[in-house]
Amino acid sequence: MAHERTDPAWGTLLDLGERAAGPLHLRLVRALRAAVVDGRIAPGSALPPSRALAADLGCSRWVVTEAYAQLVAEGYLEARSGSATRVRTAAAGPAPTYERRPRHESWKPEFDMLPGMPDLRGFPRKRWADAVREATGSLTTAEFGYPDPAGHHGLRQRIAAYLVRGRGASLDAGQLVVCGGTLDGVLRLSRTLRAAGHTHVALEDPGWSRLRAAVTAAGLTPVAVPVDDDGLRVDLLRREPHVRAVIVAPAHQFPTGVVLTPPRRAELIAWAREMDGLVMEDDYDAEFRYDRHPVGTLQGMDPERVALLGSLSKTLSPALRIGWTVVPPRLLDGLHAADAVGSPPPVIDQAAFSGFLESGAYDRHLRASRLRYRRRRDSLLTEIAERLPRHRVSGAAAGFHLLLHLTGCAAGDVVGGAARRDVRLADLAEYEAGQGGPAPGATLVIGYGNLADAAVAGAVRRLADAIGEAGGPAS
Repeated sequence: MAHERTDPAWGTLLDLGERAAGPLHLRLVRALRAAVVDGRIAPGSALPPSRALAADLGCSRWVVTEAYAQLVAEGYLEARSGSATRVRTAAAGPAPTYERRPRHESWKPEFDMLPGMPDLRGFPRKRWADAVREATGSLTTAEFGYPDPAGHHGLRQRIAAYLVRGRGASLDAGQLVVCGGTLDGVLRLSRTLRAAGHTHVALEDPGWSRLRAAVTAAGLTPVAVPVDDDGLRVDLLRREPHVRAVIVAPAHQFPTGVVLTPPRRAELIAWAREMDGLVMEDDYDAEFRYDRHPVGTLQGMDPERVALLGSLSKTLSPALRIGWTVVPPRLLDGLHAADAVGSPPPVIDQAAFSGFLESGAYDRHLRASRLRYRRRRDSLLTEIAERLPRHRVSGAAAGFHLLLHLTGCAAGDVVGGAARRDVRLADLAEYEAGQGGPAPGATLVIGYGNLADAAVAGAVRRLADAIGEAGGPAS
């Protein structure tokens, strides 16, 4: 209740005006009244004791008591014996309003099937809270100072060991820099390449648009290179002689879901060696593969030509903002110089994840997540097969999104129809780098990572209705 508030209004700015505006106690009355009416002092807030406010203003206590008495008489304040003077609940004017631009994020659909979001319900809250508590208690006094720009030493050691053990990478902890996520790592590496004389960076098309934005922000020109069923078209990459760096997601390309085939992997490494170039490997969704064991890293094939980027955004939560970049030794000095003013994630969070890794909790969480996503994927595929048998699915072997190739209707029409049914979807064309904006397409990118298991059937039912409304066969 507002009248139960006890926050004293110590921080309220009071504009008392010039001396010529009248006696000080009247100027204080006007300043307090304006603060109440404007809503800067909230209804129910306690005002400072008269002696304390007088000391802050450098005036006599009489000035304050007179001002308070006047505002009590006017009905703006209320004074009770033995209690602080407070703003009357009905005294303040309406809260100031501001023009707000509509934001896409403000829509909270019943069924959110955008790709890229993990199962936030599955975040291991208690285990993570325990890890944070243990980290806070075990950090040395010195570790509470300014952090090492490369990241917490213990975490770098443990991530390096995990990548060697679980991802087939080849590195030592000195090559690993802790950063704020994959996007942050790409930005840092792009700055390093620009300082080394690079002018262009190739990216997969279709692909994550924010990668293009990061490359551009670093002062480099993004070059789109198409992806087919075998992954990046390295033959087309070779037609770009001014490109000596490329960003790829070989384990599970976003958004097509294809895996870079062994011949393409070998061809890409050969290209990097011939061009004296660099492959930036986005280890996207690598831990979540359902048809076989996760594919090993490109970085393990050639640590001198491949930089490996990973994060916790898909495995734990994007809110943690913890990622890593593994770079060839020749780029380390340049990477540190290019990010001289950067800052790693909070040390306590880094230490918490270090303990989370060391205890085996991270591996257990990944195993549980893999089973959960696989069951949800199977349920989604079953529902699509029953309700939408004439529409083809691809890219479902890993991660937590898939492609639905539509028959007889445009993806944009289905996205709009689904939105009217409180379902959020993405059109594959949104991720294409076409110069004239997304072209009309017939493929949906359907995410199921953060979709509740019980919601799968209802979401597909509404999707089928939207497809039928758009003119496509719904059964």
